Amino acid sequence: MAMLTSTDYLGHLRTESRRFRDVLAACDPTAPVPTCPAWNASDLLWHLTTVQGFWAEIVATRPAAPGERVPTERPDSHEAMLALFDEASAALVTVLGTADPAEPAWTWAREQTVGFTFRRQAHEALIHRLDAEHATGLFSPLDPALAADGVQEALDVMFGGTPAWGEFHPLPRHVRVDCTDTGDAVWVQLGTFTGTDPDTGTSYDEGDIGVVPDPGTPPDAVVAGPAGALDAWLWRRGDDRDVSVTGDREVYDRFRAAVDHPID
Repeated sequence: MAMLTSTDYLGHLRTESRRFRDVLAACDPTAPVPTCPAWNASDLLWHLTTVQGFWAEIVATRPAAPGERVPTERPDSHEAMLALFDEASAALVTVLGTADPAEPAWTWAREQTVGFTFRRQAHEALIHRLDAEHATGLFSPLDPALAADGVQEALDVMFGGTPAWGEFHPLPRHVRVDCTDTGDAVWVQLGTFTGTDPDTGTSYDEGDIGVVPDPGTPPDAVVAGPAGALDAWLWRRGDDRDVSVTGDREVYDRFRAAVDHPID
């Protein structure tokens, strides 16, 4: 499926950040966030403030790697926190608005371009907007095009991205994920991931997935639903009431096990 344009991502970043801010402005800062059990609404606001401020600085300064940052002091009042979010969000939108997506820039992923930040931060704002809405119980629909792109990004980058120190071992089993309202489809191949993280020393040998082109054979299982429902479900921000499963149930269960965990 085709990715959105940088202009699209920037527009969605603005829209989702604004919705996030508006929801939390009217929310009790001590309200729990059910989708992030360790956080209340104030913690969620602080999180996205620091994330957007961090990426604004990365795109503006283009370091070879992020260095030590002087921590921003967390405001005591909700109003001051909202004001700081406004500053960070405006800085990110401004710096991306003048940047070329093809230019090199550090990211934590294999893709080392500004374009990665355009896309990732649009989805970061979208998912945390959902978190804010879960804290209030006041929900609004997800944009289908952004959500369909989010399905692909979640499966390919967040769940399926293989770090340089690891190896993906594919199996001859495929799941097709269909966005029924946009006509988009993402093919996923099951496999195992092995490797040892050089930073933590943790070794892995577990089920994994990889996004692949259409293999030209029928899928072993099909997961289908509206793009917004699928995106929220993959991020554990929604249930599976609008998600259907057909085909080999064992293949689906292996797929679900590979994506049914929090995303760091």
